[in-house]
Amino acid sequence: MSEGRTNQKRRTRKDLLQAAARLLKQGKVPSLEDVAAEAMVSRATVYRYFPSIDALLIEAPLDIALPDADEVLAGAPEDDPVARLDRVDAAIEAMSLGNEAALRMMLANSVQRALRPPEDGDLPARQNRRSPMIEAALAPARRQFHPADLRTLQRALAVVIGTESMIAFKDVLQLDDAEARKVRRWIIRALVDAARKPG
Repeated sequence: MSEGRTNQKRRTRKDLLQAAARLLKQGKVPSLEDVAAEAMVSRATVYRYFPSIDALLIEAPLDIALPDADEVLAGAPEDDPVARLDRVDAAIEAMSLGNEAALRMMLANSVQRALRPPEDGDLPARQNRRSPMIEAALAPARRQFHPADLRTLQRALAVVIGTESMIAFKDVLQLDDAEARKVRRWIIRALVDAARKPG
């Protein structure tokens, strides 16, 4: 599948989440048809991206719960990627802890979807909210890294920061939030140091 087509599918999925979020803000519990009308797409399009209205309504509030990257990074030192990434980690952690039940249900939905045969050219199972924030955090300091190393760093950080990391710390390692935060910050610093250009 072409990158343009992939990006279009991601945009469509985000449009559906935003349409559902708008309806929820109006105090409505929308149907699949309501979301389709709000997003100006067919009911079949909504169903291709979300197996049920429940799956869509679980995820829609999460899409607006995460603050904007500009808001998170306001006033952060531009030459200190670790400090900027710590802010991103803190924002995503706060959103994750405040919406843990919904995030676990969203993750369960995406796992179930991954078990089904691919449909419609492998539609995205999840919305990638963390990568744009990580990229924004690193952007001012990008000259500290070779381009290939920066891309690898962004991907590695996306594994450390987010829902799956929270679940691994809580369920597998059985760490409390403070200890998990301490370990994540150590990993973030180690990854940045490993990716930086020598000298």
